[in-house]
Amino acid sequence: MKIEIEKEFPKYFKPSYPEEFELFSHFEVTAGIPTVLFAITTWKENGQPNVCFHSWSSFHGDKTAFFAVMGNLYQHTHTYANIKRDKCFCINFLPICFYDQLVNTIHHNQIEDDEFSVGQLTLDHAKTIHAPVIHEAFINMECTLKDIQDLSGAGITAMIIGQVQHISVEENYAQGYKRYEKDGFMMLIPAPQDLLTGEPNQSAIATINIEKYD
Repeated sequence: MKIEIEKEFPKYFKPSYPEEFELFSHFEVTAGIPTVLFAITTWKENGQPNVCFHSWSSFHGDKTAFFAVMGNLYQHTHTYANIKRDKCFCINFLPICFYDQLVNTIHHNQIEDDEFSVGQLTLDHAKTIHAPVIHEAFINMECTLKDIQDLSGAGITAMIIGQVQHISVEENYAQGYKRYEKDGFMMLIPAPQDLLTGEPNQSAIATINIEKYD
């Protein structure tokens, strides 16, 4: 038997924090689909570096171009304004040992804050675009803005598509499967709701465990 969840909010769903279902669709925690975590870096209007800890994205293309498709970026954020203004951004993949440092940038993200200092991260400069990059990242992905879409039309979030112009990979991660081990990609597991009782669960942070080679 399958549990059927409709478009209308299930009244028995309990939030894990008061504003959860003001920020996220109930389908988010119904499906609980894991996605990779990374840091978006841009310059604020006043010249301070900005860090946005983000997920809800995919990466794909064809032989002519490669794209970063970032969903669920809130339109009220510095990151959204910075990308619209400068038409570029960098995506930085860091291992799970940097999780707490990246969370600190969420709690200290005012216009005057140097978020690299807040997160104890080393600032480098992108090779092909006007954006800061995180030195400690094992992959830096430099992107120019391709498109912005407000999929819901509600003016809350946006899907931002970046075209990848350049990628830098730490030498230790350049061979084999190190980027898929514990010191590799972080994954967000978004708080899977108990679909029988409506009780919330915590979000979880995971790493990849390879089960089979194809």
